[in-house]
Amino acid sequence: MQLRMRPDEARDVVSKSMMELQVSKLLLVPVILLAALDAGCSAIARNSSTGVVVARSAQIRSSTAVVAADLLEVNRGDALDILDTQDVPDPSDNSKKERWYRVRGRDADNTEGWIEARNIMPDDVLAKSRKLADEDKDVQPQATGQLHAGSNLRLGPDRSNGENIMMRLDSGSIFEIIGWKRVPKFKGAEGTESDTAPKTGTASNTNKKIQREDEDNPEEQETTELWYKVRLSPSISPAPEGWIFGKQVELTVPSDIIYYRTGREFVAWRRLDEDTSDDSSTKTKDVAKDTRPGSWVILEKSNPKDEPHKLDEPDFDRIYVLGYEKHDQDHYTAYRSQDVEGYLPLRIEGKGGSKTFVVRVKDSSGQVKDMTFKIYRDDHGVMRCTPPEEMKAARRR
Repeated sequence: MQLRMRPDEARDVVSKSMMELQVSKLLLVPVILLAALDAGCSAIARNSSTGVVVARSAQIRSSTAVVAADLLEVNRGDALDILDTQDVPDPSDNSKKERWYRVRGRDADNTEGWIEARNIMPDDVLAKSRKLADEDKDVQPQATGQLHAGSNLRLGPDRSNGENIMMRLDSGSIFEIIGWKRVPKFKGAEGTESDTAPKTGTASNTNKKIQREDEDNPEEQETTELWYKVRLSPSISPAPEGWIFGKQVELTVPSDIIYYRTGREFVAWRRLDEDTSDDSSTKTKDVAKDTRPGSWVILEKSNPKDEPHKLDEPDFDRIYVLGYEKHDQDHYTAYRSQDVEGYLPLRIEGKGGSKTFVVRVKDSSGQVKDMTFKIYRDDHGVMRCTPPEEMKAARRR
């Protein structure tokens, strides 16, 4: 049996359906708006990040203007939320721009304002430095050094642009050297900031002078440049590791051994009378002023004049072991190798009076291999060094 509706009933049903559809649309609008707002907030959250203060101290300011008010002083190591960035014309040179961050402090008032980007290291950059440090955590320090002028700490041995600059280190900063590398000499210093410039913006004023010095100084005719891979203490840099242009570095050879150089430069040195178990912590003291006498293994390198360095040249060419007699308070030569082609790293193993050290040396077949040297004291307490060839001969006997 088929049911039929009167015309007035049909109109009521249609009207009711249309009203329900409109209500559904109205209810859907807030949902869509909430979803859009949530997406917008998520985008803002993704664009924001955190950073750490690298300057000794800096000010969060009310704006990027020269006359802006100081709102909050922050210090090296303080964490800040980075909310926005803005490139502002340099007041001293309108052709250049300075990057500023809008930040939020972690103080009680959550102070918000502006700070120059050079005072902040974003968290993603800091993460890259920490990754470098983690990769090299087992590498013992090879030498120590300090800056004789302010210089950039970079993520890699490359000064062709400023993208890999982490921060500016102060003159006199000290650090452990865990490696070094020669790269082709950068020819484009005229167009970018040079790591030898005392501060940003002065390179253009000194380039002509530097070029004239290069022409007069044979040492400046090098086709390569040296970079040091360094490990830094938190008091000097929030970034634990990075690269420094070699021209800015002065090796801090300890005063205990500095007078034993015999025409060759000391490029790496390690104490033989210390426990090596604390090498994971960066020393912040000035090791050049460490006057404690002791025994050392030293890697030396000849410095031929008027010969440019090569990219693949050895790191050292002689091994020197310096013993120390406590009773007479005097040093003596425990071992000095023939000329070799050696490569870093130098590694000390063992504890107490019986230790070994390992270096990488090219053998007669041209292969670079680990060579182990044994250090011990004889019945009279005199330090001795057994080279690998004698260790092999003893095993054969």
